[in-house]
Amino acid sequence: MKALVLAGGSGTRLRPFSHSMPKQLIPIANKPVLTHVLENLRDLGVREAGIIVGDRAQHIEQAVGDGSGLGMGITYIPQEKPLGLAHCVSLARPFLGADDFVMYLGDNMLPDGVADIAAEFTARRPDAQVVVHKVDDPRAFGVAELAADGRVERLVEKPRQPRSDLALVGVYFFTPAIHRAVAAIRPSARGELEITDAVQWLVAHGHDVRASVYDGYWKDTGRVEDVLECNQRLLEGLSPRIAGHIDADSTVEGNVVIEAGARVLASRIEGPAIIGAGAVIEDSYVGPDTCIGADCELRGTRLTGSIVLEGARIRGVPGLHGSLIGRGSQVGPSEPRAAHHRIVVGDDTWIEVA
Repeated sequence: MKALVLAGGSGTRLRPFSHSMPKQLIPIANKPVLTHVLENLRDLGVREAGIIVGDRAQHIEQAVGDGSGLGMGITYIPQEKPLGLAHCVSLARPFLGADDFVMYLGDNMLPDGVADIAAEFTARRPDAQVVVHKVDDPRAFGVAELAADGRVERLVEKPRQPRSDLALVGVYFFTPAIHRAVAAIRPSARGELEITDAVQWLVAHGHDVRASVYDGYWKDTGRVEDVLECNQRLLEGLSPRIAGHIDADSTVEGNVVIEAGARVLASRIEGPAIIGAGAVIEDSYVGPDTCIGADCELRGTRLTGSIVLEGARIRGVPGLHGSLIGRGSQVGPSEPRAAHHRIVVGDDTWIEVA
């Protein structure tokens, strides 16, 4: 089985970060979301993955390479404009050939994996199998209406009056039957070829379309709040590892990872937390649910529940919480007053906080 990973979206809800980096490369637990996705696929036994890329293709290719580091081969498939998920299937047809495949949105986090669902698809091999998750408000999602035996009776995109609470989570298993459906549908009102329309075409034409309920943790990392929540969730299972330097004036409590080359000086680290390679933490407190990227510097700072991307520098800030700080950013005080701040800044930004 091959994989088709969609990593071409613009990520408007994650601006300013998505102005300068693909949203799929935002780190969760100090690892890009896309890497988590590819590792999940590798665990399914996938050895060939096609990645749909847009105008940030170079960033994706630099981060993932040829896939050898993940134990799989990667083929990059350019999409000039975001014309819908079914359009991605059409573009990928030369790569997919006559193989079954799993399609996976590159900004979705399912840390518990879908191995059981993949095994179910392989054993029964319906024409299509969608992965769904129960949600409180289905109106913001594509929704699946099921028969008692798990067959899909109807898919509805963002219904005003949902008749089901089962939302499509962005993972789909397909046989080559989907190609006929994609070729048969027409663009939606928003000018895109919708994968829900293609799957609905299969249903309407008597094909076997099934749904499997995913009961684990699922998060679409499309907003800053989602990224921070997902980071907190993944850090719950963190295994401690100390490869960097901790001086005698520092303390480390709980599950903490300090990567090679990192230095902790006269500071306190309270896990779960990750200090990236080459980072310097001096005269600071790093609290739970925090990830510090590679080559960052924290001096005279108190930081909790946050993500700091590589190369950022923070000095003299006594209270940061729930923050997402971009690559190469510099954050420091304008005058010495104690305060509690929450900031979301993009790459190479300079912020002065009172």
